[in-house]
Amino acid sequence: MESVWWAFKQLWEKNLIYQGTRVVPFSTSLGTVLSNFEAGENYQNVQDPAITVLFKLKSEKSYISAWTTTPWTLPSNLGLCVGEEIDYVKVQDPDFDLPIIIAKQRLENYSKKKELKVLEEFKGSTLKGKEYEPLFPYFEHFKDEGGFKVYCDDFVTTDNGTGVVHLAPSFGEDDNRVMSESGVRIELCPIDDKGQFTNDVKDYKGQYVKDADKNIIKNLKESGQLYEQSVIVHSYPMCPRSDTPLIYRSIPSWYVSVE
Repeated sequence: MESVWWAFKQLWEKNLIYQGTRVVPFSTSLGTVLSNFEAGENYQNVQDPAITVLFKLKSEKSYISAWTTTPWTLPSNLGLCVGEEIDYVKVQDPDFDLPIIIAKQRLENYSKKKELKVLEEFKGSTLKGKEYEPLFPYFEHFKDEGGFKVYCDDFVTTDNGTGVVHLAPSFGEDDNRVMSESGVRIELCPIDDKGQFTNDVKDYKGQYVKDADKNIIKNLKESGQLYEQSVIVHSYPMCPRSDTPLIYRSIPSWYVSVE
């Protein structure tokens, strides 16, 4: 231990130690951050909900759809992201009052189950900067700080989902990067070290995030903003010490500055 602290002191005196807030692997059973190495040690196949959610645009009478396997992050949604050069279409689903925007390449996946009529086609760049209505009211005051807008970034693909990514910058590394690079730096993390919602998200206060998924999905269905719901089996990181699901969350930690 003395050797470790000696080495740390040398780094500190060379101004190579700094505190930063980043989105990192976090064990809610241990209440601590894990290294990326630890987070990669114990992947397991698990079942998670996979839902498509509708966000109502303000500037036009239509929805933009986004797909996620982490419904518990939706109360913390602050943005949507599309691919600038990806082709998108606006379609009419007879079961919904307004047209829905989805990536053209993902249309076939939804057309198998629904009768969709294509109304318009355009590039993702035309969606950049458009504002939408928040799914939940908890953080709607952040709309004056750049929240609840559509952003563009190359990390968006059409490999799955709708070709639109929902951004919760406190729980996704790319989410955080995209909004930070756009000048939007909102500190928001409404869960505690046990992975339970805080009073900031009052309707789910005290609920463990994974357990809250079903209640969040139920509320979205009641509000008419749940477009599709299924279950996905995928490889997911588990805590190597407790064998419980890891989450990714923003938290201040100490880092060594390396080239």
